[in-house]
Amino acid sequence: MISLAVDLRSDTKTKSTAGTRAAMVAASVGDEQLHEDPTVNELCARAAALLGKPAALFLPLGTMCNLVSVLVHCRPGEEVIAADISYFISSESAGAAAGT
Repeated sequence: MISLAVDLRSDTKTKSTAGTRAAMVAASVGDEQLHEDPTVNELCARAAALLGKPAALFLPLGTMCNLVSVLVHCRPGEEVIAADISYFISSESAGAAAGT
């Protein structure tokens, strides 16, 4: 039986196809922090347009996304309410504590 589920918890869980690897090799690249990467710029523009927002931000890691969301929604000294079994609580909460 073939499973159609894709495990996106880690980039090491899934293997890129030959087509994906070829696209990565052929992609134009640049420094995304200086807004010089055309692929990232296009991705951000498309995401912003889809969501009806003036701009979007590229965050390459789930951990980075979680930390940014906590720091945007909570001020120093405030509490984060999450399930005790959540990955954020078990593995990422120190980042939020250090970011305050």
